Amino acid sequence: MYQAIVFLPLLGAILAGLISLYGASRRFPGAEPSDDHHAAHGHAHAAHAAHDDHAHGHDDHGHGPVEPAAEGSRGAEVITTAFLFIACVLSWVALWQVGFGHHDERIAVMPWMVAGDFKVDWALRVDTLTSVMLVVVTTVSALVHLYSTGYMHEDPNRPRFFAYLSLFTFAMLALVTSDNLAQLFFGWEGVGLASYLLIGFWYYKPEANAAAIKAFVVNRVGDFGFALGIFAVFMMTKSIDFDAVFAAAPSLTGKTINFFGWHADAMTLICLLLFMGAMGKSAQFLLHTWLPDAMEGPTPVSALIHAATMVTAGVFMTARLSPLFELSATALAVVTLVGATTAFFAATVGLVQNDIKRIVAYSTCSQLGYMFVAMGVGAYSVGMFHLFTHAFFKALLFLGCGSVIMAMHHEQDIRAMGGLRKKIPFTYWCMVIGTLALTGFPYTAGYFSKDAIIEAAFASHGTFAIYGFVMTVVAAGLTSFYSWRLIFKTFHGEPHDQKHYDAAHESPAVILIPLGVLAIGSIAAGFAFHEYFAGHHLAEFFRESLKQKPSVIEEMHHVPVLVAWLPTAMMAGGFVVAWYFYLRRPDIPVRLAQEQGILYRFLLNKWYFDEIYDFIFVRPALWLGRMLWKGGDGRIIDGLGPDGVSARVLDVTRNVVRIQSGYLYHYAFAMLIGAAALITWFMFAGGGH
Repeated sequence: MYQAIVFLPLLGAILAGLISLYGASRRFPGAEPSDDHHAAHGHAHAAHAAHDDHAHGHDDHGHGPVEPAAEGSRGAEVITTAFLFIACVLSWVALWQVGFGHHDERIAVMPWMVAGDFKVDWALRVDTLTSVMLVVVTTVSALVHLYSTGYMHEDPNRPRFFAYLSLFTFAMLALVTSDNLAQLFFGWEGVGLASYLLIGFWYYKPEANAAAIKAFVVNRVGDFGFALGIFAVFMMTKSIDFDAVFAAAPSLTGKTINFFGWHADAMTLICLLLFMGAMGKSAQFLLHTWLPDAMEGPTPVSALIHAATMVTAGVFMTARLSPLFELSATALAVVTLVGATTAFFAATVGLVQNDIKRIVAYSTCSQLGYMFVAMGVGAYSVGMFHLFTHAFFKALLFLGCGSVIMAMHHEQDIRAMGGLRKKIPFTYWCMVIGTLALTGFPYTAGYFSKDAIIEAAFASHGTFAIYGFVMTVVAAGLTSFYSWRLIFKTFHGEPHDQKHYDAAHESPAVILIPLGVLAIGSIAAGFAFHEYFAGHHLAEFFRESLKQKPSVIEEMHHVPVLVAWLPTAMMAGGFVVAWYFYLRRPDIPVRLAQEQGILYRFLLNKWYFDEIYDFIFVRPALWLGRMLWKGGDGRIIDGLGPDGVSARVLDVTRNVVRIQSGYLYHYAFAMLIGAAALITWFMFAGGGH
C-alpha cells in the first residue's frame, strides 16, 4: 500500500510525459517547434496583459489556444488524476492504521548507494508524522489535479503540465517517507526541480522564466547550508539513517566542530545549517524573496506549492529532526526568531498588495512563520497541526482566487474587481470560509491551530518566546485586515470593470467540487483533530515520530483567559477596520497612502529586499562574470593563451606569404636584406672572436 502511495504519482508522471512527447511529435513531425510558433503563442497569452500598469495584474492563461491541444491530453488528465485519488484514499487509510492503530512500519524498497562502509537503502519510514504528511500532500494534490482539468482546459500543453504536477507530488512523497538524510535530500531537490518546471511552465513569458530561476537559485542558497548540515551529521555520527543519528545525537553534547576557524558547538552548528535549508524551502525571512514571484505559474501550481507541499517541507524537516533541535537551545531560539520575524514581515507587506494571488502568497509566508514559532518553542505537534489545517484553507483560497480570475477574464488586480458576490456566489462563500479559517474565526480550522501556536509561545520559557508571542499576535490582526480587504474589494462594493463584471459567471463543477471539499476541511479539520495534535491524545497519537515536550503542551492549556482570547480579539479588530476602510469610508485608505507615502512605498516594495539583494549580490556577480568573460577569457585566454599564440603565428605566416608574389625583384630585394642582415651579424657578433 505504501509503495503504491509513493510511486503511483511517479507512474502517472511518466505516462503523462510519454503522452506529451507523443503529442509533440505528432504536431511537429521531424522537427522541434519553431521559434515563430512559441512567439505567436506567447503573444497571444500576453495580449491581455499589455495594458496592465500594475505589474502582474493578469494571469496570462487561456485566452484561446492558438494551436490544437496535444493528442492524448484527456488521457493524461484522467490517468494522473485517477492515480492521485487512489493515493489519496490509501493515505487516509494509512493515517487510520498508523495514527490510530499504532502500526508503524519501515518498508525496504531497494539498496540505493553502497561505497565501502557507507550504505544507504531506499526505505519508507511510515509513522504518524509521515501519515499526516501523506494525507496533506495527496489530498491537496488530488484536488488540484481535478481542479486543473477545468482551469487548464484551454492550454494546449496539458500533458506536460500534468506530468509536472505528478512529478512534484512524487518528489514530495519521497521526501516525507524518507528514512535517511540522503533520501530526504533527494526528495528535497526533486520538489525544487519540479517547482522550477511548474513556475516556468509558460516558458515563453520572460516573467515566468525569471520567477522560476529566482525560486531555483534562492532555494539552492538554503540547500547549500542543508547539504553542509548533512555532511556534518555524517562526520559526527558516521551515519545518515535517522534511527542511528537520533541514537548518537545525545553523545554530541559538548562537542565542537572547527568551522572556518570557529570552534562551534556541534549540535548548534548542525541544526543551524539544516535550518538554512528550511529557510529557503519554506520562504523564511531573508530567503523569502522567491515566494511572491512564484505566482507567475498557473494558479493550480500556486495552490500545490504554497498550500501543502513544497513550502511545508521545511516545517516537516524540522519536526522530523526534532530530536536534534531539542539538544540545542540556541538553534531553537534562532528558529523562533526567524519564524516570528517572518510572520510579522509578510503580514505587513500583505497589507498593501493588489494582486489577488500575491496577497494570498504573503499570507502563506506569514503562516509558515507561525509554524516555525511553534517549532522553536518546542511545540512540534502544534506546528504540524497548523501545517495540517493550513493546507485546507490555503488551498481553498488559492483555488478560489483561480475561480475569481476565470470569472474576471484573467484579471488579477483587486482594484479592478468589486460586486462579484452576486455573480459567483459559490466561490464567494468558499472564499469567505477560507478567510474565516485563515483569520482564526472561532471553531474553524485556523482557530484551533493558530491560537494554539500563540498560546504555546506565551507558555514557553525559551529565548525569544515572548518575541514570538508578540509578533504572532500582531500578525493575527494584520492578517485579518488584509484578508478581509481582499474579500471586500473583490466581492463587495460597486464593480470597477463593468465589461468584465457583466461577463462574469460561476466556474464549472470540476472547479467548484474541489472548492467545496476544501471548504468542509477548512471548517472541520481543526475540531476533529485538535485533541490528537494539541490535546490529551497527543502522546498516544504521535508516539516516537517526533520529540514531545509535555511541559509546553500542558502549560498552553492554562494560559490566562486574556491571552487565550487575544488572537480572536485581534481577528475581530482587523475585520472591523477593514470593513470601515473599504465599505464605509473607502476614501481613508487613499488618504493614508498619500499622507504616509514613505511607509506605503516601503511596504509596497516589500521592504526593498529585491533591490537590496540586487545591489549586494546580483550586480557584483554580474560584474565579476563580465570581468571573467571579457578580461579573463577574452583578453588573457584568447589573447595570450593558445588562441593568442595561434593568432600571432597566423599573422606572421600571413605576412611571410605576401613575399611569395612571383616578381623577381621582390625575391632579389629579400635576398639583399638577408645578406645585409647576415653581414651585420658577423660584424657585431662573429667578428669579435
